Amino acid sequence: MANRELTARIASAVGDIPADDWNALAGSDNPFVAHEFLTALEDSGSVGPGTGWTPAPILLEDGDGTLLGALPSYLKSHSQGEYVFDHAWADAWYRAGGDYYPKLQIAAPFTPATGPRLLLRDDALVAPLLRAAETLVAREGWSGAHATFVEPRQRALFEDAGWLRREDTQFHWYNRGYADFDGFLAELTSRKRKDLRKERAAANDGITVRALRGDDIRPAHWDAFWLFYQDTGARKWGSPYLTREAFDLFGERLGERVLLLLAFDADGRAIAGALNFVGGSALYGRYWGCLVDKPFLHFELCYYRAIDIAIDLGLDRVEAGAQGGHKLARGYEPVVTTSMHWLADPGFRRAVAEFLKQEQRGVEVDQLYMAGRTPFRKGD
Repeated sequence: MANRELTARIASAVGDIPADDWNALAGSDNPFVAHEFLTALEDSGSVGPGTGWTPAPILLEDGDGTLLGALPSYLKSHSQGEYVFDHAWADAWYRAGGDYYPKLQIAAPFTPATGPRLLLRDDALVAPLLRAAETLVAREGWSGAHATFVEPRQRALFEDAGWLRREDTQFHWYNRGYADFDGFLAELTSRKRKDLRKERAAANDGITVRALRGDDIRPAHWDAFWLFYQDTGARKWGSPYLTREAFDLFGERLGERVLLLLAFDADGRAIAGALNFVGGSALYGRYWGCLVDKPFLHFELCYYRAIDIAIDLGLDRVEAGAQGGHKLARGYEPVVTTSMHWLADPGFRRAVAEFLKQEQRGVEVDQLYMAGRTPFRKGD
């Protein structure tokens, strides 16, 4: 490896790279770094011109043009759709006379799910790949590079390269060999078992839920879900991040890795839905929406049904998205998530490093507090 000639370059889109070459690096466990997912965002117009997410994948190749490493990266003109909030950093740098945007974002767009950010054939290539990102940022005069929701195995690789670490909390459900949902409930306190059963009964009263996967998802199902997604997006973000075409492309390109839950009322009208992606070891809950205000329906579609599905599929965990302390009472446990940051200006970097030290103390206190408030029985 030491004698191999390496070349780094920036491509204009993931779609410019052959799917087999990209996926050989990305692996099959995490759907959000797959060629099929990232190109669906590109081809649907969810990223690209006018979105503030300009595809800028950084590639590492040998002298023969063989792809050895890649970063799923984007040039960002804002901080929306990232779920790691750096608006205060942007404001501070602006007050200091600098331009925070554009910045380089290494991420799966609009997806707060932990996964690989260094797509490599060999960990020995980490240094040249990250050095390529740093050099690009410095050369172009951008403020920095940010890798969000970095999988645990890769955190040390970024830190060894001198990137700053930032932590936050999500809530994941873990499958401890449960045979069914009742097996999971048996691990909870008596009061919590009763609460969850009451919530599920209320949510399922008068509705029918269908789980659709792969070719079973038809355009009419996506049309229904598009209405739900627009409603949620308008309330949370002001405007939806994804286009309608993105959902068609997810279904076409990701096949069985897409699982759509739709709730129908007694008249057969679709009234709510939740979109999930199936990984090699996890079920990822991504989008939800509804047309009616039915108590506990959100919990049923997004949390309880996800547990049922994960058990049926033999998956290790459910990752139900960003934030949401209400998940704690429903058997989802606090988990540390990590982002890594490289800032070009030394003074700005020192200031952010000091901020992160202070922020980290608060994260650790919150983690301890939440770990003591899970609904599980504490032992005999």
